[in-house]
Parts: sequence; structure tokens; C-alpha cells
Amino acid sequence: MIQILKLGFHNLTFRSLFAVNYRSLKFKGPSSVKLELMGSKRPRSISSHSAVSDHLSIDASKSQKTVSKDNVRESELLGDDSKNIEDMTVQQLRSRLRHIGIPAKGTKQELVSALKNSLNSQIDGEGSLDQSNQVTTKDEPNITKNNSKRKFRGLSTRKLVQITADDSETSGTKKSKRTVKQSPANTVDVKILQNMKEQELTSIDAESYRVDLAVEEPWTIFAHKKPQKGWVAYNPKTMRSPPLAADTAHLKLMSWNVNGLRALLKLESFSTLQLAQRENFDVLCLQETKLQEKDVESIKQSLLEGYDNSFWTCSVSKLGYSGTAIISRMKPLSVRYGLGISDHDSEGRLVTVEFDNFYLLSSYVPNSGDGLRRLSYRISQWDPSLSNYMKDLERLKPVILTGDLNCAHQEIDIYNPAGNRRSAGFTDEERNSFQTNFLDKGFVDTFRKQHPDVVGYTYWGYRHGARKTNRGWRLDYFLVSESISDMVHDSYILPDVTGSDHSPIGLILKL
Repeated sequence: MIQILKLGFHNLTFRSLFAVNYRSLKFKGPSSVKLELMGSKRPRSISSHSAVSDHLSIDASKSQKTVSKDNVRESELLGDDSKNIEDMTVQQLRSRLRHIGIPAKGTKQELVSALKNSLNSQIDGEGSLDQSNQVTTKDEPNITKNNSKRKFRGLSTRKLVQITADDSETSGTKKSKRTVKQSPANTVDVKILQNMKEQELTSIDAESYRVDLAVEEPWTIFAHKKPQKGWVAYNPKTMRSPPLAADTAHLKLMSWNVNGLRALLKLESFSTLQLAQRENFDVLCLQETKLQEKDVESIKQSLLEGYDNSFWTCSVSKLGYSGTAIISRMKPLSVRYGLGISDHDSEGRLVTVEFDNFYLLSSYVPNSGDGLRRLSYRISQWDPSLSNYMKDLERLKPVILTGDLNCAHQEIDIYNPAGNRRSAGFTDEERNSFQTNFLDKGFVDTFRKQHPDVVGYTYWGYRHGARKTNRGWRLDYFLVSESISDMVHDSYILPDVTGSDHSPIGLILKL
């Protein structure tokens, strides 16, 4: 099989979101925490001398207090199963071992042995818990508790956050200090309300607790400087539409601003073969290829088998700039390059192909540029010309426009709306032009129609590591004629595909 463009493709597997939901937290005695892992209905109890083996580890400071022997009994350690250790299931054994802070790995017999031995080793001659069973996992984060209202920063899954348990002032012991080793890349505010009475934390209002540890899936971090009620972060793992039945006729279209195809070809981390195998797209639209006409033929020779139809347009006014393309399994009925207006067609910004049921346009809309030097050209010439061209085509067939349209239309489409009011791509003029020339003329923003309250970005600037903190923009779209908007089965983003400062977007259209 002939290799297609070696397009960078990294981290194809969607890893699970690691988040902690503090629905119920209680501290008794020196410190006792009851945590619920998000996505799991099973609560896990942790004493200050134990650890959560799956995702969390808690380091408690050495207590100077002692617990009377009457308070630590076998029945408290094993509950109703204390007389039938041999009859306990592996799950029960592991649960009990974790409860008392013993590593819960090994065969059933090893677990039974460890549980029996713990009855003798955990209670010393003074009746205090043996601290030798305390476990710390260096690759997992820990959690801090404090008896004051404060903000809690989001933690990296590979950073440790040490917590030391607070003792009551009435006990006469010193309060331990909270130290947090934070990950600057992922910060989430957490509201904490703790009411201490004697040695017992009686209540915590945890409804607003959210420690989001989505380091491996940064796009699932809810990042927005002006969030509105009901908005949620985009997660393709849970928000993609279910697959269509095998006998349902449909097409899968993809679009990607590759930010320089030749640079992407040099990446060794992946190939488009992997992307094609996973997504099985029928048509791939590209923007900002930055190719010259002399490069096109060699690129065509490297296409995947089955994608025999490709159409490229390059900038001739400025070499190595802009450029768009459409690569297809299906042979189109016709192909057009540009808008048919010389003032707009020297930068290789538009390719149109005609299929049986619709026209497909791959477009790279001009950026207004530094100092908004091209803003006037963009809103007074390009946008109206493209809109009129689409409406002319629509007289014959429905139209699908895709690509980097260089506009974050609404505040939900950009991380920092207030700070970018005069930035190219989010000026009032560009947003109004987008509304007037496209949406008001009957073209539907398919992603926003499907996900009205979802914060999903398609572009992250390279500066300041914006992708790691999900501080992005939604600049890439599939706009479709209203007449076929109900045929859209899924409009989605592939934020895990790297190699460019944009992510690919997709559209599944029922036929």
C-alpha cells in the first residue's frame, strides 16, 4: 500500500479522564477521608496512614497522638467478615487491605496472609497504628486537606501533592502546614468549606469540588475566562454520535489546517495511514499546505491507495504561503479553483468539488493579520464574495463549506474573549461579518447546532503551551446548507491529533 502524506498523528488512544469528585469527605480521629472516584460508585475510605492504590496517595504527618487499644479492634478492621477471612473474595480482601493501608496486590492466598498478619502488626504495644504500612506512590498525586476556606489548584497526575492532617487546637497539638507541589499547566479552582469540631470534621460542602487531573487529555479541561452556566468541555470520547448502521449510506468528511504540509511530512511520529484507518474518511480537505506548484506532483505520488483524486491550489503571489487541497476516494463531477475573482485568487485559498448531492468547498479564509491590517479586505471584500459564490452554487445543489474560517464566532468559541476583542479572528467586525454573510444566509454551523453549550477548540497557539492548558479558539468549521443540516449525523473535533496548531474536524453526512 502506497503511503499518503506522513501527517503527524500522536496519542491516538483516548485515555481516561482522571478526576476526583469530592462528594463525601469525612475526617474522624487524626484524619479520615472518604473519597469517591468520578465514574465509580464505590466509595473508598482512607485513614491518614493509608493510600488509594489506583489514583491517589495520601501522606499523613506522623501523629504524636495515640489511639486507645479499645478503638482499634479486629472487628473494626475486618467488619462482619473478620471470622471468615478464608471465605472472603479477592475483591473483599483487597478492599479490606486498602482500608487499613496495606498494598493489595498478589494472589488470593497472599492477600489472606497479608490480612491475617496485619491484625498482629497493625496494633503495637501502645495501641497505636503501625506506620510501617503507610504507602506513597511517587507517580500518583496526593491531596491536601486544610480546615480553612481556600482555593485548590488542579494537580498534574505526575506531581505529588502532600497533605498533612490537621489536629484540633483543642487537643493542644500543633497544626501541621499544608504544602502543595503544583503543576502550573493545569489549574482548576476548588471551593473548600471545612468545619472542625474537636477532632472531627463534621461537614464539607463538596458540591463545587472539582479537581480535574486531565493531563493526558488536556482538551477535556474546562478552560474559559468567562464561563456561563451549563457550559461543559468537549470530550469526543463521550460526545461523538454513535456509529451508523452498516447499511446506512453516508459519507465521512474531514478537514485539517496542517500549518505547512512539508514540515508535517518530516514528522516520524505517525502517518496518515493510521489516521485513515482509524477514521476511515472518504474525503480529506487541507488548508495552509504552504506548498508551491512544483511540489504538488510529488505529493500526489505519495497518496494512500484508494485516494486517487486530489486537487491542489497554491499561492502564486507569495510562495510557500496559504494553499488548500481536497483528497477524495470519489471522483468528483467537476472541480473549481478560487472564487473566479482575480483579486482573491492569487493566494490559493479555495478549492471546490462537485459531487452528486452537494458541493464541497475547502477554504482558508484570510487572517486579518497583525495590527488588523487586512481587516477591511476581509470583511468588505473576501467574506461577501465567498458568501455570494456559495449562494450561487446553492441554486444548483446544497453547499458544504469547511476549513479554517479564521473567526471565533461567539464567546464560547474562545478561551479569553475579553482579552481578544481587538485580536484578528475575534473582532466585532469579523464576528458580525461571519453572522451576516454565512449564518444569516442560511448556512448552519454544524458543531454548534449539535453542541450548543460545549466549549470545544480547534486551534491552540504554540506560545505559552496553550494546548496543554486548553486555552484555544474554535476557528475551523463545517457550514452546510440548511436543506441538508438534518442529514448531518455527527460534527466533531479530533483534539488528540497533533502535528499542527490546529486539530482536524469531521462531519458524517447521511445520504
